[in-house]
Amino acid sequence: MKTLRILLVDDHEVVRMGLTTLLEDIPGITVAGEAGSGQEALLACESLNPDLVILDIRLPDQLGVDVCRQIAKRWPHINVIILTSYVNEDLIAETILAGATGYVQKQVGNQELLRAIEAVRRGEALLDSKVTHRVLQRMRRTEHLLKATAFQNLSKREMEVLHLVSQGKSNREIAGVLSVSEKTVRNHVSNLLDKLNLNNRVELATYAVKYHIATYLSPEE
Repeated sequence: MKTLRILLVDDHEVVRMGLTTLLEDIPGITVAGEAGSGQEALLACESLNPDLVILDIRLPDQLGVDVCRQIAKRWPHINVIILTSYVNEDLIAETILAGATGYVQKQVGNQELLRAIEAVRRGEALLDSKVTHRVLQRMRRTEHLLKATAFQNLSKREMEVLHLVSQGKSNREIAGVLSVSEKTVRNHVSNLLDKLNLNNRVELATYAVKYHIATYLSPEE
């Protein structure tokens, strides 16, 4: 079995020493490095390329969730286990959404941490039902907010043009449906691309379908 290389991130040296002592006695596990801050952790990820980061949720220079988010973005192959002194379900849910594999309470004991590490080695996530429920709630709220604001800056005419673009119609066809010139349609399409920060008609059509533009238009439209 491949040796699991772990980076320990905690601002308390005594905690890192204790974890190192625990982990170095486990076959197939090695402590690749240590870090006492978020910035040190990111530098260590870049230079050491660990398989797993055991990350304190509170660091002197930034929150563990921010460090986790950066690790997930820059090194998606690196797993992260969050260490926390207490369970704040909202904060834990935020770390999971940021890319953490799971979390372990500091006070649970060495065996629980080792079980968590082995779970990560097997490709499993470490979530209890309460945190899972909180994560799903937050994702639903975010999705609802995105849908509610997806078209808020568009005019009625731009909505009509976007809907027709999503149906695969050309500028000429859209001009015929709306009884306007092709130049007017081109201007509307250009404005849509700018307002929605998109690059082309395919992205416009995908956006319109994703956020269900038809539900925002009255039947006659």
